[in-house]
Amino acid sequence: MTMTDSGFDLAVIGSGSAAFAAAIAATNQGGRVLMVERGTTGGTCVNVGCVPSKALLAAAEARHGAHAAGRFPGLIPAEVPVGFAALIGGKDALVEQLRTEKYTDLAGDYGWEILHGTAGFAGTTEAPVLEVALNEGGTRRIEAAHYLIATGSAPWAPPVPGLEEAGYLTSTTAMELDALPGSMVVVGGNAVGLEQAQIFARLGTQVTVVEALDRLAPFEEPEVSQVIEEVFADEGITVHTGVTLAAVQRDAHGYTLTAGEGSAAVELRAEQLLIATGRRPVTAGLNLDAVGVKTGSRGEVVVDEFQRTTNDRIWAAGDVAGGPQFVYVAAAQGTLAADNALGAAERTLDYATVPRVTFTSPAIAAVGMTDAQVVDAGIRCDCRTLPLQYVPRALANRDTRGLVKIVAEAGTGRLLGVHVIADGAGDIITAATYALKAQMTVDQLAHTWAPYLTMAEALKLAAQTYTADVAKLSCCAG
Repeated sequence: MTMTDSGFDLAVIGSGSAAFAAAIAATNQGGRVLMVERGTTGGTCVNVGCVPSKALLAAAEARHGAHAAGRFPGLIPAEVPVGFAALIGGKDALVEQLRTEKYTDLAGDYGWEILHGTAGFAGTTEAPVLEVALNEGGTRRIEAAHYLIATGSAPWAPPVPGLEEAGYLTSTTAMELDALPGSMVVVGGNAVGLEQAQIFARLGTQVTVVEALDRLAPFEEPEVSQVIEEVFADEGITVHTGVTLAAVQRDAHGYTLTAGEGSAAVELRAEQLLIATGRRPVTAGLNLDAVGVKTGSRGEVVVDEFQRTTNDRIWAAGDVAGGPQFVYVAAAQGTLAADNALGAAERTLDYATVPRVTFTSPAIAAVGMTDAQVVDAGIRCDCRTLPLQYVPRALANRDTRGLVKIVAEAGTGRLLGVHVIADGAGDIITAATYALKAQMTVDQLAHTWAPYLTMAEALKLAAQTYTADVAKLSCCAG
């Protein structure tokens, strides 16, 4: 039996950050909203992404802190036993709490319905509708003035001989294990792979990372890559860069992997295999062709600067739209889509100062352009790098692994990018984001107030390197 519901101002497919931001914005404008979710309410970030991974990273950091306490005179390193099942249980409880408080309860507070089922478009380009196969059985047909595709992305694995047959972990399923593996190979040395590798290594797993490009964190500055590679070496994580996974076999004892080719090939064995080679937009089954919505080469929904698809009544936001895969970008795009759809705001977003953070320890963060991007753009670059050995907070922490790199325009001193690897890098990069947004110069940054003995002072010190030798400055030298 099919029921038809009409009169909605916005029907949203998905229930993650983009979906909820759009629904809240539409409801605040007086719109009538319906949301469709085929799985667990809340999307990637709260359920299987940001929240659980950062909770486990914090736990792993606490254990590592006890192990590394010997860097302070008078402290003795300690080994902390891991109750892995309880650790995963605590992570799950936090996820459930935040999912309830920030998602399911909010929908009730704002007054829109979450329909649990699988949605696909039907009708025509001029008159699109949604057909929802309900999880509980039956079908509902949804008619709305506007539709938002906010179905997110899912882990992607490369086509490697034997991989599908052997099976593998993703960042999602790795955080659902019921026992700590003795050994693990992580394929992928970008943000997700780095975080997952450090989680398991610090909990006691013997970890090996395989990265196809020539360095870890391959899209960050080379100086940052060098630091994180040194940190991983210090923590006993084996790294193979410049090699691709070529073959996978699995038996009762675990995985046998071949990485690289010919004389450069290496054979690896491990109890578990985690593939962290990126994510792809989720659009399968939406029947987008039927309503004139185009997709790109990676499956992303093609949108304009207003988040409008090639169908004027259908919009897309978040990972599915192919932009930066950050939850805060998804939320901003969701709000933008609702404002433009229901309010004809014709508003756009500026992505030039979108920051990014990889929550390793030390953390990696960046905003703006890299050294190479500035050169490619034909801009004369003036770049300076400040090692953390010149930052008083790092000295007090007895951990000077890291740096701050400033990318500026030669002549004008205009800030173009900031790159950090340090504890608290995410907080430092927030200040740098404001500085770039305000179009500050290096000189202005060098003369901005910075509290002493904060890691954020590193940003000011890095700016001071343009005109002074910071090794010859006294504490708090302004």
